[in-house]
Amino acid sequence: MSGESDDKDVEEFAALLRRLKDRTDRSYGALARRLNMNASTLHRYCVGEAVPLDFAPVERFAALCGATPEERLELHRFWILAVAARQRPRPAGNPAPEPVPREVPAPAPGPWYRRRLTLTVAVVCVTLAVWGSLSAVSTHDTARPKASPSAPPAPLTWTADSQVWEIGCDHDYVIDKATKDVPPPPVQQDAGAWAATQHAVHGGQTDVEISVQGRTSTAVVLEALRVRVVGRTTPAPGTAYSMARGCGGDITPRYFGVNLDAHRPLALPEPGSDMGKRVPAVRLPYRVSATDPEVLLVKARTGTCDCRWYLELDWSSQGRTGTLRIDDHGQPFRTSSFKGLPHYWYGEHGWTPIG
Repeated sequence: MSGESDDKDVEEFAALLRRLKDRTDRSYGALARRLNMNASTLHRYCVGEAVPLDFAPVERFAALCGATPEERLELHRFWILAVAARQRPRPAGNPAPEPVPREVPAPAPGPWYRRRLTLTVAVVCVTLAVWGSLSAVSTHDTARPKASPSAPPAPLTWTADSQVWEIGCDHDYVIDKATKDVPPPPVQQDAGAWAATQHAVHGGQTDVEISVQGRTSTAVVLEALRVRVVGRTTPAPGTAYSMARGCGGDITPRYFGVNLDAHRPLALPEPGSDMGKRVPAVRLPYRVSATDPEVLLVKARTGTCDCRWYLELDWSSQGRTGTLRIDDHGQPFRTSSFKGLPHYWYGEHGWTPIG
């Protein structure tokens, strides 16, 4: 009976999503592009095959479909029941809906943009190293340098997720353990806890998704993004473990590439692609507010070092200016090259060498 009740909770949540979608004239693909998620992911939510672990993408979906405040409250209640149902133990032969990687909130459509701005910092043959363990999400709302006690707070807030995988399924970690001592790869939403228990370091690339939002309806302009490398050492020892289990996608977000080999690295805008169609590059300055948040994706790469780094985001609003330091719970992010290390992926017979 418990399994039937769990299925009912998930189906009621999915049915409400379908009702909201049906009132629009958009396809799953069109809606997914506005929400910056894969069309297949959105479809799985709407048919009850999966339940998002965060309510943020559901809330944005509801807003895009024109849900009333009462419908949003009802949707939130159904979402809580569906998440709880998915997390309860399931009887044998009655598996829970497949978990789906967490979607980071995407911006509501506004006059300044049509899609999510994605920033990619390509740290080429450079250093980036870290203090502390990997963590999934860091949250801050303070500007750097620190304001005096009498100064008003920064007019915007941010969150950063450093456990983002390519297309939601492809990533490498460097772990100083034998294959027999490393458990199977997790799903992306469990990557933070998995990496922490294994003392894992991002291998070759760290993807950080940053959600930036104004505190009020007043516009805040994002002026510039910079990378600060604060340490470099030889690559971390161990073995490289791939999280990939076979995945692909038709959407490549537009981004900003940064070559830290340059004397003065610059963020250079690059276009993306959507189902083979070119997506024009976006340039800073960029505007956010409480109703028009923004999600930035930073891809930091290295091929030579174990490196620690953080980001600085300059902003301005109504004559005020400031700088946000984007880091990992107060510590720099960490990325280490795995060039020359043994490289494994997880198959039917456990960890198997690549190549």
